[in-house]
Amino acid sequence: MKPNKFIGDKKFYGRVLKVAVPIMIQNGISNFVNLLDNIMIGQVGTEKMSGVAIVNQLMFVLYLGLFGALAGPGIYGAQFFGSGNHEGVRHSLRYKIYISLALVGIGILVFITAGESLMTLYLSEEVETAQSADMVLKYGKDYMLVMLFGLVPFAIEEAYASTLRECGQTRVPMLAGLAAVAVNLCLNYVLIFGKLGFPELGVTGAAIATVISRFVQSAIVVIWTHRHTGKMKFAVGLYKTLKIPSDLAKKITVKGLPLMANELLWSAGMAVLNQCYSRRGLDAVAGLNIASTFNNLFNVVFIAMGSAVAIMVGQLLGAGELKEARETDTRLIAFSVGSSVLMGAILFLLSPVFPEFYNSEDTVKELACGFIRISAVCMPLYAFMHASYFTLRTGGKTFVTFLFDSVFLWGISIPVAFIISRYTGMEVLMMFFCIQMIDVIKCIIGFILVKKGIWLQNLVRK
Repeated sequence: MKPNKFIGDKKFYGRVLKVAVPIMIQNGISNFVNLLDNIMIGQVGTEKMSGVAIVNQLMFVLYLGLFGALAGPGIYGAQFFGSGNHEGVRHSLRYKIYISLALVGIGILVFITAGESLMTLYLSEEVETAQSADMVLKYGKDYMLVMLFGLVPFAIEEAYASTLRECGQTRVPMLAGLAAVAVNLCLNYVLIFGKLGFPELGVTGAAIATVISRFVQSAIVVIWTHRHTGKMKFAVGLYKTLKIPSDLAKKITVKGLPLMANELLWSAGMAVLNQCYSRRGLDAVAGLNIASTFNNLFNVVFIAMGSAVAIMVGQLLGAGELKEARETDTRLIAFSVGSSVLMGAILFLLSPVFPEFYNSEDTVKELACGFIRISAVCMPLYAFMHASYFTLRTGGKTFVTFLFDSVFLWGISIPVAFIISRYTGMEVLMMFFCIQMIDVIKCIIGFILVKKGIWLQNLVRK
């Protein structure tokens, strides 16, 4: 039977699963460990959980900025690999290493000099006692200072792992992630609660476990890459020279800057949105933290499908197969949305169960359940927006993605949230729902842009 426009054949889905499943497994297990980490910290008090949640929200800005910085050279890396140009892949990896280390250096400086001031933005003086706010701030500072030591290995690992994925090697980053997860989980248990003779370190122990796991993950990916140069030909002579052709560096920068700016502005925008929600009190902060932890666990399917779009469609564009790229993209988007309907339904049904794992007040649990249900209903919207974004990005339309993503967020979503949080008495769940529904507009815009095919272009043709 001939596959139709939205549904591929068995061979197609075999290729999709080969790319996406390792990413799903890696992200899924990583999010599961984050969940266990979150639950462990949640057992020792709401203030500690809130302090960690605030720091993670701030670091989320840096993480996404880093992912955005790697996306520009990643576009070229996937297309270079699709065209068989290993020297081009080599140059793109060098660029990734430079930009990621520079960005992490800036991030560390910001956290050291202004981290405490940024954390206080999430502590609403109107509803929290001074003692509670001080405790949250103290635990957040303790956690943040240790987490800074893990940023450099994290940056190196992401530069290498993203390049491996662009070359179709998704299994090794997955295995490295699994090893890191095992280390993190074991160390969390002994360091947070003081087991097996170790001191009880609480949030500091959770941070130490995360930092050690990142060194492990980075070492595995880097060592494997340089020991398998037969498969990963770009690793041959990678550091023989540190130069990147100026014309290529210029092209990558032109394409990459909007992506990095987009990710930084988008993640900063999400931090601002969460700050707006925090105006309703620490219960809202804690409820959002619980909800986002479980939501992330279920979001792994459409997140992985975005990566599948970048890899599969990017390689087809690099090979000049534009018609096949369009067909593949349409089917990937359909598969992503369809699978998210199923995942959202499961998440909705389980929403009352998840918050019960936490040693928090009933009000926090009720809010968390509500946040989870709203996100579950909106999951197909998230999936379509995510796939549309990656489609446009893979075709090099980085300025368009900048407008589509962060400009929309800062121009529409944030002003609405700001007004609601400060000038109305709307309760936080209804406020959260209204902000999510604004994204329907983004879905319409994404549909139009993808359908027009403005992203169908080969960026590496000589």
